[in-house]
Amino acid sequence: EPADAKALLAANNCMACHAIDKQIVGPAFRNVVAKYASKANAATLVARNIRDGGSNKWGPVSMPAFGHLSDAEADVLAHYVLSQ
Repeated sequence: EPADAKALLAANNCMACHAIDKQIVGPAFRNVVAKYASKANAATLVARNIRDGGSNKWGPVSMPAFGHLSDAEADVLAHYVLSQ
């Protein structure tokens, strides 16, 4: 059974740093959508950012890596983010 995006969001505390439509610590999901809109491989890139973490993409605060997520779970989250 595929992972549920909302369950993954809750289990990994995504919404502690992100919101759909406003910046908190990390970017709003809608800003992620805008940044990656022109990229054909947007979901792959966002999934990689979720798993690997990153810095200097959105400002001084780094996103921690969520390497414990499977590729499938990261993909579910990436598609959810990009659907906002």
